[in-house]
Amino acid sequence: MLFQRRKPCLLTYDADWFREALAERGIEACIPSKVNRKKLIPHDQTLYRQRHKIENMFGKSKDWRRIHTRYDRCAHTFMSAITIAAIMIFWINQ
Repeated sequence: MLFQRRKPCLLTYDADWFREALAERGIEACIPSKVNRKKLIPHDQTLYRQRHKIENMFGKSKDWRRIHTRYDRCAHTFMSAITIAAIMIFWINQ
């Protein structure tokens, strides 16, 4: 399993208990503070933008029926389909 040292999350995860749970596991939270938070906590905007791009790519890949319903039985065939879809999504958006 791949362990991350930094975890980008959405605004909905801006809770002290969630930040503490990540800190206990040695993960640095990259969560923007909500507007109503009294003490604003800084975050890495570059990492947060990268998370947004990856989230959009997964949203666009759900348009591909083969990936959305996972027709392939084998993991390597499914990974190939994801790779082809990601290349096509990237190519079309250029």
